[in-house]
Amino acid sequence: MVAKPPPAGVYVPVPTFFVSKKAANYNAVSAPVDPETQAAHSLHLARSGIQGLVVLGSTGEAVHLSNKERFEVLSGVKKALDGAGFKDYPIIAGTASQNIEEVVEQLKSAKDAGAQWGLCLVPGYFAGASTEEGIIQWFTAVADQSPIPVLIYHYPAVSNDVKVTPSTFATLSKHPNIVGCKLSHGDVSYHAQIGANPKIDHTKFHTFTGLGQQLLAIVTLGCAGTIDGTAGFFPKSVVRLYNLSLKNQPTDEEVKERRLLQYKVSSVEELVVKYGTVGIKEAISRVLGMGDVDGTRLPLRGGIPGGDREWENWKEAIGDLQAVEKSL
Repeated sequence: MVAKPPPAGVYVPVPTFFVSKKAANYNAVSAPVDPETQAAHSLHLARSGIQGLVVLGSTGEAVHLSNKERFEVLSGVKKALDGAGFKDYPIIAGTASQNIEEVVEQLKSAKDAGAQWGLCLVPGYFAGASTEEGIIQWFTAVADQSPIPVLIYHYPAVSNDVKVTPSTFATLSKHPNIVGCKLSHGDVSYHAQIGANPKIDHTKFHTFTGLGQQLLAIVTLGCAGTIDGTAGFFPKSVVRLYNLSLKNQPTDEEVKERRLLQYKVSSVEELVVKYGTVGIKEAISRVLGMGDVDGTRLPLRGGIPGGDREWENWKEAIGDLQAVEKSL
């Protein structure tokens, strides 16, 4: 069977929810996962038009979970989606290990839990000694052994600033079990050099941006969509922006709407860029009423610095996009 990439569209890197501090089984050092909230959030996204989910990525605090917990979270999401009528809903499972054997084991477990694809973070521990050839061989070894198709996850900020060149993506795109990439950085030129590269078969290799704040631009460059944190609390708005971005001959009104909507999404996305997982969890808690504002695991601690005072600084941007969300 020929490996296929995840369908184009808007995906959400979902956070991993942990039980509330009020729960009887709460543990300040390592709070247990909260499968009920995890399921409720995933179903809200699916019902809001989100194309699929990335579970256990950077936003999902994959590095803070045991392999047993990883399986619990993935299988719980899969069961909830199936039970609500979203059978075969796209699920991409993240991996965060740098040991090839453990990455493959996580991918095998992800398949058993119901995920159809894996998202493998570029190894960055030995950044200074890392080479493009070494990265190619690492991903080739993983893809050769993975029971599910994999995507390359390029996030320099959490990979010790390792930068993978566009030519490496072109090389790896030829592997039959490597079907795409997520680019979590703001270099639009890199997106162009991968998403618009005529040497890459883009029917078999989908390029996603990790930043919805550049969605309109990267779609015009041939990228397949976004895996975006803001879509985790304003899903309909980001989906609307994606659909408007696809229009080859938009009306004057649609041009105005998508520019304004991109502005609003970009403004809110600054919260995600500044505070990462912590900011996303805070927003999901405050906007959707799901999970705690400080529901992370150590060494992450607390909500956004400044609490209510800092949240007030984002009130206008959040309010503008919240109005769009309610109108859709």
